[in-house]
Amino acid sequence: MVFAIIAFLIFLIAGVPIAFCLGTSALIFLLSKGITIGLIAQRMFTGVDSFPFMAIPFFILAGDLMARSGITKRLVDLATVMVGRLRGGLGHVNIVASMFFAGISGSAVADTSAFGTMLIPAMVEQGFDDDFSAAVTCSSSVVGPIIPPSIPFVIYSLVSSTSVAALFLAGAIPGILLGLSLMVVNAIISIKRKYPRTPRWPTLKEIGVALVNGIVPLLMPIIILGGILSGVFTATEASGAAVVYALIIGFLVYKNLTFKMLKESFIATAKTTGTVFLIIACSNVFNWMLVTEQIPQKLALLAGQVFTNKFSLLLAINIVLLIIGTFMEGSSAIIITVPLLLSIVRPFGISPIHLGAIVVLNLMIGLITPPVGLCLYVVCTITKLPIEKVTKATLPFLLAEIVVLFLVTYIEPLSMFLPRIFGYVR
Repeated sequence: MVFAIIAFLIFLIAGVPIAFCLGTSALIFLLSKGITIGLIAQRMFTGVDSFPFMAIPFFILAGDLMARSGITKRLVDLATVMVGRLRGGLGHVNIVASMFFAGISGSAVADTSAFGTMLIPAMVEQGFDDDFSAAVTCSSSVVGPIIPPSIPFVIYSLVSSTSVAALFLAGAIPGILLGLSLMVVNAIISIKRKYPRTPRWPTLKEIGVALVNGIVPLLMPIIILGGILSGVFTATEASGAAVVYALIIGFLVYKNLTFKMLKESFIATAKTTGTVFLIIACSNVFNWMLVTEQIPQKLALLAGQVFTNKFSLLLAINIVLLIIGTFMEGSSAIIITVPLLLSIVRPFGISPIHLGAIVVLNLMIGLITPPVGLCLYVVCTITKLPIEKVTKATLPFLLAEIVVLFLVTYIEPLSMFLPRIFGYVR
């Protein structure tokens, strides 16, 4: 077992894809125990042989289709009429548009790509510093996987056997709080540096047009959550409904989605889904190895001896997850860490739903921290700025996000209020 864990860490540090790190270390364990390696294929198959897993490719496809349908500009226009007149207007627009986009794509990287190419040049042209523009864009993208619907929450739900609707509700208030905290930081810096605001108030006609154009894509999260909470369909069926809605919007309402774009969207979804499912399959073998060696039970016993209360345990979990998030992609980290974390927190009476909000928020913050901050790399590619410069500019926003993380961690109602209201928690 020790050799398998060492091999996993060595492969991970060497930059080997996480799925192969998991699979290879499990292979080493099986060989050391004299167990037939045919078990790997069996466990990989059972790892993905689950109907609810269909929600993952459908949610990915729905977000990709909506992004290709040209909703980005419409959401920016809606955000502009709402907050553009505040000091640092385009910075606020960037953040609010990301909050809107979060309810459609559920992906931080998609958010960064969509708004980075549009808003970073616009902000620089208005007089914002280029590194600040990049920092606002990637920092606000963290909101994407927190506000429902959220792909990381779907993965957490499947790994932990927790209600995806309850997790979606648990992410709503923290996601909004995260966006508001970023707006506060943007306002403070904008006032200090005298960044501009939108030059004039929008006319009633402009407000009306922005509302009409913006409300159409924003109906998607309402349909998804409303359908799940009302019992009209399950989370898996909701993901299919989201795809149908995205197709209707793209082909019949906006009329700018083509069959060529549809093909590209299918290919992109297949690539992303294949990566996620390979990680899930290999992690099932790895988790079987851990269970066989009773690692979760031993960790739970150790945690009970080391930590005297849940507050110190939650602090330790936050520190560990923030470190993991700096070098491991969020979905991979959820699949690997959640089974272990659930066994550790269960004796302390911590709800899996509350833990889900903490885990996802932690790991999404990792998207803007080097060395593996995917959103950092995206904005650096767009702006051609060195990662050191952008990282420095993100520090005030990163601090605000960590403050929100600890608020969500220690003020349980922030994540549990809505699940309780809708009867998912007693």
